[in-house]
Amino acid sequence: MYFYQSQSHNPYFNIATEAYFLKNFDHDFFFLYINEPSIIVGKHQNTLAEINVHYAMKNQLKVVRRLSGGGTVFHDMGNINYCFIQKGAQGSLVDFKKYTQPILTTLQDLGVNAYLRGKSDLVIDDLKFSGNAEHVYRNKVLHHGTLLYNAALSQLNEAINSDWSKFFDKAVRSNRSHVTNIAAHLNESMSIDAFISKIKETVFKLNPDVKSFYLSELDELSIKQLVKEKFATWEWNFAYSPAYEFRKSFNFNTHAISVAFKVTKGVIHQSSIVVNQVQEPIIEQMMNGLIHDYNTMKVKLQELFEQQKFPFPFDLLLQNSF
Repeated sequence: MYFYQSQSHNPYFNIATEAYFLKNFDHDFFFLYINEPSIIVGKHQNTLAEINVHYAMKNQLKVVRRLSGGGTVFHDMGNINYCFIQKGAQGSLVDFKKYTQPILTTLQDLGVNAYLRGKSDLVIDDLKFSGNAEHVYRNKVLHHGTLLYNAALSQLNEAINSDWSKFFDKAVRSNRSHVTNIAAHLNESMSIDAFISKIKETVFKLNPDVKSFYLSELDELSIKQLVKEKFATWEWNFAYSPAYEFRKSFNFNTHAISVAFKVTKGVIHQSSIVVNQVQEPIIEQMMNGLIHDYNTMKVKLQELFEQQKFPFPFDLLLQNSF
């Protein structure tokens, strides 16, 4: 087994590194990384339905779709991400208990009563500190999970504070849970680096043949190419979402306004803007064919509202289109 600890905090790069190791090496890997504040969505989720779009934009949070399924998670510098990539026999690759056990063993050695709840959540006192997901590729499985160590939980809750009622689709929904930080349950305070060292000790004992891995120049260039072509693209992180309908109603002065879009591969192909039960065909025509993206729609709506008069400001329509 190879061990690699990323020196990068860029979520695009680290998520791409997982994919690179999985698909380009015949070796098993244990991989640790910490990302800057970011939102990571599951492969089969509707990104816009899972995130607080306005909060993410205001705080310049990167949004990344990973290879595995499951729900949306928040990363920051107080969250440790761990990843196992291992070969195995078909039919026995998926094994959440196996890959979460080193984490539980580490915590139990530190006097913390942590356990696996359900299929994929690690909890302390029934409070979640780790979400886990897996992805099978040929004869290998990628298992990865979060470890909330001393994360900013208020920011976590705000970043994924989404309103699913506006979206109608067949996407996988996240199961929201009450969460906790590992550091709050330790008998003695410990830095995040010291805790990482404890995890490494446990994994290395279980895998005595482990060797340190370092990215070559070619590895790094290949991962950066993956970032450019896939993991940092709007097409992967947003447009890959399943087809959906968006519906929102709101009021402005004496006007009752409703907005509705049908979106496929990120593109609005049918829109409805109704003010006091009257259609707004000019806005609808402009909307059709646009990608459902805040900055793209902002430019187009601003241009249209400068040319035409409507009974409400463009930014109000924009805010209520997400």
